[in-house]
Amino acid sequence: MKKNLKKLPIGISTFSEIIKQNYLYIDKTKEAYELITDYKFAFLSRPRRFGKSLFIDTLQEIFEGNKKLFEGLYIYDKWDFEDKYPVIKISFSGSRDVEALKQNIFRNMNEAQEKLGIECSKEYDYATCFSELIKKSYEKYQKPVVILVDEYDKAILDNIDQIEVAKESREVLKILYTQIKDNDRYIKFAFLTGVSKFTKASIFSGLNNLKDISMLPKYGNICGYTQEDIETTILPYLEGVDLKRLKEWYNGYNFLKDKIYNPFDILLFIDADFLFDNYWFNTGTPSFLIKLFKSNEYNLAKFENLRVGKELIESFDIEDISLETVMFQSGYLTIKEQIARRNRIQYILTFPNLETKMSFNNYLLNYFVKKRIDKLPIQNSLIDLLEVANLDDLEQTIKSLFSSIAYNNFTKNDIEEYEGFYASVIYAYFVGAGFDKVLAEDVTNDGRIDLSVFIDDYLYIFEFKVDKKGALEQIKSKEYFQKYLSSGKEIYIIGVEFDSASRNVVGYDWERV
Repeated sequence: MKKNLKKLPIGISTFSEIIKQNYLYIDKTKEAYELITDYKFAFLSRPRRFGKSLFIDTLQEIFEGNKKLFEGLYIYDKWDFEDKYPVIKISFSGSRDVEALKQNIFRNMNEAQEKLGIECSKEYDYATCFSELIKKSYEKYQKPVVILVDEYDKAILDNIDQIEVAKESREVLKILYTQIKDNDRYIKFAFLTGVSKFTKASIFSGLNNLKDISMLPKYGNICGYTQEDIETTILPYLEGVDLKRLKEWYNGYNFLKDKIYNPFDILLFIDADFLFDNYWFNTGTPSFLIKLFKSNEYNLAKFENLRVGKELIESFDIEDISLETVMFQSGYLTIKEQIARRNRIQYILTFPNLETKMSFNNYLLNYFVKKRIDKLPIQNSLIDLLEVANLDDLEQTIKSLFSSIAYNNFTKNDIEEYEGFYASVIYAYFVGAGFDKVLAEDVTNDGRIDLSVFIDDYLYIFEFKVDKKGALEQIKSKEYFQKYLSSGKEIYIIGVEFDSASRNVVGYDWERV
């Protein structure tokens, strides 16, 4: 890295350290200024590693009046830094049981008492102490209090696979957050962030004036890097990098403004000397998503163009968890398109980028296969064969692929009859292998192509049938290939027919167009 460039703030979410130690900082103080002047109570949902903690810390420095830190930034000459406020900051860490959660809250309360020079009553519970902190801070400083809560939902999400613990954690947090509503008169501003958006009734009981800014276009860029950031401030760090490829790998998160890069990806990519890898995905294991996927008849391929109603992405509750909602809120799906249908809003969801699409599907394969060691040779075989259009040998590779599947990993007894399952397995194998482009449910004038696979100068169009004949004939009769005839690609069509009894390929044929 060039000597005159600022250091990369990898793993640093303390605003003062970034500024004082001359780390790279993308100015988010415009969004901060608008937020604190627009609303009194606000909530933001964003996937992990998107910079929420740094934004929370930035707000704290603003309200505590540390003007010098903001020299050269948008807010510097717009906010009255002489008007300082007491700040109560709550930051949650992992808690695998309710007692650990309560201890976590007490730790936050103790830190706030020490910082503000205030003591709670000797005999107190966590909710009473929080309430006392708000009132006593107001009385001591003669200023309304600022409350900042980072990862408000972590205790619930960490226990999403333990439903009773998750419910108990929710009740503990509900009591805590109720204190914000009850002490409204003493509060200047309250801001909560997290990954998920639980229904207000379930966790923010009575806090009806909490403004959810998560999907407001005005705040769409509040976290993350924009393409403009990449092409200006961050560009000196990317000398020699193919920006188009960078965009394919890491851009694509859409919160109804610009398409966004996850900052963690970009910083780790630069630090690793421009090695394209799944940096963000590796920071968390979506095991709860696997459980949801295994217990339902989902066609994984449909997640490329998934149409949902607005209510499905806005919130969920523990008793009614939707895989689509969790995937969106966790960052594995994002908004591809917003559609207005009369008086209703709908969304088309898709994978944000190559990293997420490839990594998630490759991760799922670990639960499809009997032995993980079988996965890589099959993926390598798919690449080797399709790089040279060896479609005669592809049949045996697909048979080996389905012989590797552990069907007993799935709770549906009729999984072998479900066509979407076979499409999911093949789709996951191709996407996880890292082909140039894999499109599921590819729309044509006369229907949908089950799978379109692109590699170098080749295009392969697949049609799948379960307990039926005529897969290849369907491609030919409906001319699914027509839309690609002018693409310059060498086009092959492949029909694959499965038998639900043997759970494998019984019909296979191909032609070059």
